[in-house]
Amino acid sequence: YQVARIVDFMKQQLGKMPRSARTAVRRYLQQREKNPQFFDRAALRNRKAMKHLYASLHIKPSTRADAVLFKNNPPPDSLAFALKQLAKGTSPTEQAQLIIEQKIPYPVAVGALKQITPTVLVALINSMSPQEVINNLKSLQERGAIDNPEVKALIDAKLAEAATSDRVSAFKAIKAAEVAGVSEETTAQLQRVADEQLKQRGKITKTTALLVDKSASMTVALEVGKQIATIVSAIAEADLFVYAFDTIAYPIQAQGKTLSDWDKAFQHIFPTGGTSIGAALEIMRLKQQSVEQIIIVTDENENSAPYINTIYPRYCQELKIQPNIVVVKVGQHTDYLEQQLQQCKAMCETFTFEGDYYALPNLVPLLSRPSRLELLMEIMETPLPVRDDK
Repeated sequence: YQVARIVDFMKQQLGKMPRSARTAVRRYLQQREKNPQFFDRAALRNRKAMKHLYASLHIKPSTRADAVLFKNNPPPDSLAFALKQLAKGTSPTEQAQLIIEQKIPYPVAVGALKQITPTVLVALINSMSPQEVINNLKSLQERGAIDNPEVKALIDAKLAEAATSDRVSAFKAIKAAEVAGVSEETTAQLQRVADEQLKQRGKITKTTALLVDKSASMTVALEVGKQIATIVSAIAEADLFVYAFDTIAYPIQAQGKTLSDWDKAFQHIFPTGGTSIGAALEIMRLKQQSVEQIIIVTDENENSAPYINTIYPRYCQELKIQPNIVVVKVGQHTDYLEQQLQQCKAMCETFTFEGDYYALPNLVPLLSRPSRLELLMEIMETPLPVRDDK
């Protein structure tokens, strides 16, 4: 569906579809047609988007693609045919066998089945990846999976596997623990998954300060600040100082490292007041809290003293350190703070938050690498995709 969104965006913004883009989409679809299993799964999950791509760009589908997507007459060896058989099945054992043999995705199977028995749940969970279990944890709980000891053991095994899997999103594990309403034991297991996944991205060995803007209209900054505090505290091997600020600074201390711990720590912090980005750094100067890097979550506006361009040089001079700064831009942001830091000759990186909480773990490489050069070298060493017809 992401490809379909790109196609629609280009048509709306450009008024046309460039030939090179159409060729790329055609190759994208043909590549999937070459692998029937891959195609069947894509068609099952995103049927409407795939039909839209073929029809809107006038791309001729293969015989199999035509039968599955347009003729509604899928071949017997296709996943769509197996799904029809699953819906017709009356025996839980027969349904479970079909799910295992065809590896029918959980959301699709749940939509096709009238009743889900423990036997079917076991088959579904066995065919799910660790990430799929995390994504559907709330749904599984609603269907009684957590209450059945045999099914619960399978879920626990998948979550244990998730800790070392290279295809699991750390933040999805954190969010699952937050919204699924599972037991404390399962929540702790999800937190361990998130911690292990974050550690694979890197460890933060530098002393770090997290400064979160709590001025008026900065609700989004507080939410993002909680998430970043959860991520950083999970992998920090050095001191972490957290402050919220408006025209004065408020120290924040959590009793643990989970998202719920940071929620409690921030529970009495509300978005009010003016903005002094330098306020938190001034408190750190007075307390002699020396850090090697500072994360500032803000829209970059500042309208009250102490100002950052005054406090930052004083902090560096008195504590004999020049911390790197990462500005996480939220809301209707400006570039005021960046300009002020450039005048102070501070090393400054920016990360723009556009509503995608799952992108926040991408901050870890910025915070864990010893230098910008090392991060750049790692980026340059990443191989680019190559077309096989070139």
